[in-house]
Amino acid sequence: MDPCNGGPNAVEFIINHAEVSMAFVQDSKIPSVLSCLGRCSNLKTIVSFGNVLTGEKKEAEELGVSCFSWEEFLQLGDLDSDIPLKKKTDICTIMYTSGTTGEPKGVIIKNEAFMAQVLSIDQMLELTDKAGTEDDVYFSFLPLAHVYDQIMETYWVYKGSSIGFWQGDVRFLMEDVQVLKPTIFCGVPRIYDRVYASIKSKISSTGALRSTLFQYAYSYKLGYMEKGLPQDRAAPLFDKLVFDKIKQALGGRVRLLLSGAAPLARHVEEFLRVTFGATMLQGYGLTESCGGCLTAISNVFSMMGTIGVPTTTIEARLESVPEMGYDALSTEARGEICLRGNTLFSGYHKRQDLTEEVLVDGWFHTGDIGEWQPNGAMKIIDRKKNIFKLSQGEYVAVENIENKYLQCPLITSIWVYGNSFESFLVAVVVPERKALEDWAVKNNYTDDFKSVYENPKARKYILDELNSTGQKHQLRGFEMLKAVHLEPIPFDMERDLITPTFKLKRPQLLKHYKDCIDQLYKEAKA
Repeated sequence: MDPCNGGPNAVEFIINHAEVSMAFVQDSKIPSVLSCLGRCSNLKTIVSFGNVLTGEKKEAEELGVSCFSWEEFLQLGDLDSDIPLKKKTDICTIMYTSGTTGEPKGVIIKNEAFMAQVLSIDQMLELTDKAGTEDDVYFSFLPLAHVYDQIMETYWVYKGSSIGFWQGDVRFLMEDVQVLKPTIFCGVPRIYDRVYASIKSKISSTGALRSTLFQYAYSYKLGYMEKGLPQDRAAPLFDKLVFDKIKQALGGRVRLLLSGAAPLARHVEEFLRVTFGATMLQGYGLTESCGGCLTAISNVFSMMGTIGVPTTTIEARLESVPEMGYDALSTEARGEICLRGNTLFSGYHKRQDLTEEVLVDGWFHTGDIGEWQPNGAMKIIDRKKNIFKLSQGEYVAVENIENKYLQCPLITSIWVYGNSFESFLVAVVVPERKALEDWAVKNNYTDDFKSVYENPKARKYILDELNSTGQKHQLRGFEMLKAVHLEPIPFDMERDLITPTFKLKRPQLLKHYKDCIDQLYKEAKA
């Protein structure tokens, strides 16, 4: 369990809720733990993975808490002590959800569920692609406090593979990849979106001839992949002459790309499948399912845009959600995804009420809306909770709208907001910096660049481009944006605006940007 998974309020909540007596903490997170130490009566020992400053050690000791550096902690060990054997029914971890709404929930995962998940990954790769080997190198940058990376790391340790860790700063993420040159890369859609945008930008700047050659090679290989050829046999000559440079963006050795935590945009997945010379698998899972429970199958191109089929440890079914118009028994087969199997959690720590709410007759209700495809794959189309009604009575599925607006190349992030007291939508947008720089140069805007974000003409430029993107993707009139606020600072965990896997924390975003939202509605009405 990691008490530092989330914002400063989550640290205190988790330490107290789980009655933590010893916390292992990244050295940069020690101040967050110290700030709430006086309100955490159970915590008696802090161990830093790095060093501890003299002032930090003194502050902890004054409150009756021992504080050790990693070197000091190692000296306390006793190799001759007996280690009790664990049973498969023992609790492996209480993993707290990063919580997009409300307080974090302590998800109880037993040893048997954790290892069933690790072994199911091995079985899936063995049957459909290639299982891990000692030659593989895994790049770890997702938080270990998240089940996605914890399961994956355990799997690669089990297979004797190497693991490299990033230096902890997203600005240098791609530099870390170049140094490590991994063979396995696990990411979330926000990371793949950035990789896609960066490569597309470089391609467009290479000149008309090279861009034309790239597009021809891309269409050629895509055509053969759509006919069923594996990606490594669809266009080997173009892989060598055209796409090899693109593969270098992730170090040049990647053989397996995995995506999870949120739906990956179809155009991004297609681009990665065609150009990277690696197997691209999109999957689906939750903390409550101990990570991935559905996955696409290697080189089955028809599964693109879906989360694939259930793994061998899980059963999946759909349940109708009539209030949202989803009928699991109709020809479209849409409804809430429900799961049952060996890798499910054993309940929420100290929250039997919430456990009974989501675990009904052995089936875990995920809150995600899925649609069965003719080939047996599942596609995520909505989120049960992220839906609201506008004042005119129209329902808005906000995640679906945001995913379509994110295909606008001028932005990197967007949070769309609306409520039942208003008839239209507004948004807070993090624009692509270069897009605004180009706009400023074109419009002879010579003031301080930071003020560009507040310039009404710049805001209208981004707004018009977003709505143009919305029209291309057939958004309805009430789903179009009436006003936007341009945010120069990306949504981050430091302000508690996103989860460790880059999901938006909507209540926190509303609290943080409330004044901006109020102003946007005033402007739009005026």
